Amino acid sequence: MTPQPQAGTTGPNRSGGGGPSARRAAVAGSTTHAALDGPVGRAAPDGPGGHYARAVSHYFSVTPSGPERRREIEVPIRGHRVRLETAAGVFSGDRLDPGTTVLLDAVEDPPATGTLLDLGCGWGPIAIAMALASPEARVLAVDVNERALALTADNATRLGLTNVETHLPEDLLAAEPDLRLDALWSNPPIRIGKAALHEILRTWLPRLTPGARAQLVVQRNLGSDSLQRWIAAELGRDVTRLTSVNGFRVLTVR
Repeated sequence: MTPQPQAGTTGPNRSGGGGPSARRAAVAGSTTHAALDGPVGRAAPDGPGGHYARAVSHYFSVTPSGPERRREIEVPIRGHRVRLETAAGVFSGDRLDPGTTVLLDAVEDPPATGTLLDLGCGWGPIAIAMALASPEARVLAVDVNERALALTADNATRLGLTNVETHLPEDLLAAEPDLRLDALWSNPPIRIGKAALHEILRTWLPRLTPGARAQLVVQRNLGSDSLQRWIAAELGRDVTRLTSVNGFRVLTVR
C-alpha cells in the first residue's frame, strides 16, 4: 500500500526528489505520468499521461517565483464561513472564484467514504468543502502549482481537517497508478485550450469508479456546451447539465 501522508501535508512524492526546482522540472517535462489502460492504470511513458504533463505545463505548471504575499479572507463554503489564506500567483488569489461558488452551491454532498479528488485545487476551497462534508473520506487535492498546494495544506490544517492530502499530479499517479476515484469536483483550467483540457479529462475521468460522478463547472462563453458534447462523444460518458447560474454551467459526468 502507498504510505499515507499526515493530514494536511503533501503526499509521499512531494518530499525529496531534488527540491522544488527538480519537482517543477518534472511537471514541465515529465513523460512518466500514468494513464489508464482499460480498467487499471499503468505507467505510460509515451501515452496520454506524458502528453498531459507537457500539455498543461505551458499554462500553469511553473510555481510563481515572486513574493507570495499571503493574506486571509473569509469565505462561505457550503454553509460554513471560514477564514482561509490566499496568495499571489495562484488561481483566484484574491477571492472565491464565482464559478467555484456556483459549483459548491449546486452539488450534493460527496460520498461519505472513499477517495475524492479536487482537480486543480488552487488554495483549496473545493477540497476543503469535500473534507468538511465527508470527514471519513480521503480527499486528494491536486495542482501543478506548488504554492497552491502549500496553501491548501495549510488551510486544511488551520481548520483541523485531517483527511486532506496535496499532490503534484504526476507524483500522485506515479505512486498510485491504479488510483480510482469515488468523486471528482473541479473548476478546470479552461483557458489552457481544448487540447490540453482534453488531455486532463482523458487522464482523470476514466478513474471514476462505477456509479461515481465528476462535477465540473465551466463558463458558458468559454465553451461549456461544446465540452459537454465532447465528453459524451469522445469519452463515451453520460454527461448532463446540473444547473446554469450567472453564465456558469455545472456538468455532471457519470
